[in-house]
Amino acid sequence: MGKSKIVDTGIHFIDGNMACAEGAIAAGCRFVSGYPITPSTEVVEHIAKRFPKIGGMFIQMEDELAASICFQGAVWSGVKGMTVTSGPGFSLMMEHVGLAAMLETPCVFINVQRAGPSTGLPTAPAQQDIMQARWGSHGDYEIIALSPSSPQECFDYMVTCFNLSEKYRCPVFFMLDETVGHMHGKVNIPEADQIDVRPRINTQRPPGQYNPYEVYEGSVPEMVKVGMGHRIHLTGLTHDEKGYPAMNADAQQKLVTRLCSKVLDNVDDISIIQSDDVEESDVVVISYGITSRIVEHAAELARAQGAKVGTTRLVTIWPFNDKAVAEVASKTKNIIVAEMNLGQIVNEVRRVTGPTFPIHFVGNAGGRTIDPQIIVEKILEVSR
Repeated sequence: MGKSKIVDTGIHFIDGNMACAEGAIAAGCRFVSGYPITPSTEVVEHIAKRFPKIGGMFIQMEDELAASICFQGAVWSGVKGMTVTSGPGFSLMMEHVGLAAMLETPCVFINVQRAGPSTGLPTAPAQQDIMQARWGSHGDYEIIALSPSSPQECFDYMVTCFNLSEKYRCPVFFMLDETVGHMHGKVNIPEADQIDVRPRINTQRPPGQYNPYEVYEGSVPEMVKVGMGHRIHLTGLTHDEKGYPAMNADAQQKLVTRLCSKVLDNVDDISIIQSDDVEESDVVVISYGITSRIVEHAAELARAQGAKVGTTRLVTIWPFNDKAVAEVASKTKNIIVAEMNLGQIVNEVRRVTGPTFPIHFVGNAGGRTIDPQIIVEKILEVSR
């Protein structure tokens, strides 16, 4: 890797964790707080090496609670920021996920998933934190979550995560797993001017004519950073457009409805879903992350045995794209959901398709990736 470039362009052979770090740098991230935890530590190790050369700051905090609030303060000072963790640390961060949603702080959480619950298997893969990412904090709120399947995608979609966080001012989660995080592969990093980066856009309204939570256009308030001359108030309490506590049901209804609708009303803009061969198929396999690569191989093996099988990959997991999944269901006879847990996204698919549509599940409790032959056998079984 180069020693002085901000965007380290060129072809690199690196793992997914390092690619995440380079993607964050390319997206303009200049502050990271974190606490070491397997299997995510390589992200912050790489950040800690790169940041001093490009004007960034990494702080190792005393624990994940401190890390998940520290970087939010940095974001309000005007920089792009993120934190990095895995299972147990992710659990500790949940209160601050709710705070980020309530304050509408544009920020990114990387979770390199491992098998749980509790300490579990620190060095083994899983996809068990998908529902926690969506529902881990209390109250009604919406988040965005993406899941990469390769080191190249760790770079590419890391940039996407930061762009979405800036556009919708909400927490965005990057849900890797241990396999993708430690997988080495070719990563092509383009020139900086070829990377679509959404800058931090602060209000141009003069002091006295700006409220931090007033929506002037669309459904997302204009951002501001400390030191621009504005008097702003930030609180996790239900607040009015000035940011001051508004302790009544009408203010709660107005605020929380908008926090949810700014994401839910833009699912088509946010959602990335990739489908192949779903037209007139007997079965479609839905998956995400590393499991989607296994599904691709399994589908090829099943087609060689005469199965009419399609695949649908959820790059964007949250918000869940009901319309896209329903459309997939309309083109096939059966759906298999494959994921490294005992059943999480499969329940969302069942919710969308209804109780009578045949939904089948292939999964495990984490600790290993799914054997492609198990998926092949399930495809052949439901295709008969």
